[in-house]
Amino acid sequence: MLEFLRDQHLLPFLLSVLRLSLWLLILAVIFLPLEWLFAVRPQKILLKSVIGDLGFYFINGLVPNLLLAIPLSLAAYVAYYFVPWRLHAAVAVWPLWLRALAAFVVGDLGFYWGHRWAHEIPFLWRFHAIHHSPEHVYFLISARAHPIDFVFIRLCGLIPIYILGLGAPQSVQGTLVATLVMLVMTMWGFFIHSNIRWRLGPLEWLIATPGFHHWHHTRSAARNQNYASMLPWMDWIFGTHHLPKQWPSAYGIEAKLPSSVVGQLMYPLREAREETLSDPAEVNPR
Repeated sequence: MLEFLRDQHLLPFLLSVLRLSLWLLILAVIFLPLEWLFAVRPQKILLKSVIGDLGFYFINGLVPNLLLAIPLSLAAYVAYYFVPWRLHAAVAVWPLWLRALAAFVVGDLGFYWGHRWAHEIPFLWRFHAIHHSPEHVYFLISARAHPIDFVFIRLCGLIPIYILGLGAPQSVQGTLVATLVMLVMTMWGFFIHSNIRWRLGPLEWLIATPGFHHWHHTRSAARNQNYASMLPWMDWIFGTHHLPKQWPSAYGIEAKLPSSVVGQLMYPLREAREETLSDPAEVNPR
């Protein structure tokens, strides 16, 4: 029976679901009590919303890894054949902690620009809008994203790491560095989306907090700021830092998205098709 499951690739799938379920349990044990004790504002999450958030959590835990394989392999190929070998040789002798620290900064810089482009480029915003549509913020909102949006922003963080030789899929150490960076950023993503009123004082200029990221989800133009995943000073450098003392009064976006997970997955493609049909000049401006 086990051999049949292995041949049909069902066993790896089930193991992935089990792994995600265990991580979900850990996240719930950590964040649910904290959000109850230190809530920014007490809120009762509707069951329908939670079901949708869980749907996106499992989709983005399973699908993106399949979509990331080819572009990351291409990035590794470019890094190997086109980036000067002296750069990679110099980086290779760094201690693991230094490579991980450099990859952490480079990855967050890439994430910053990928995230910013997702707001500024209309086509990318159609996908990213799903992440901003909830009118409440709590830890699972971190995983509520379209897989295409999820993959694009993650690629923007990973590709520079591979190009610079800070991480490489063909080596154990290189894979470890990239994996650690993504793991830390992913876990921190759940924290900054959480409904926890913790502030870190002056340290908020060095490390992202819920207070920093909640303003990115505000139902106002201020959401086009605070793009960094973990390093707010990047927003300060690029002129997009916004950190008042108070918390946002409302979250979400003006557009009304479908309520179902399937409807939201199809929303960006449907919107693109409707815009094309409504304005034929955009298809063939000549």
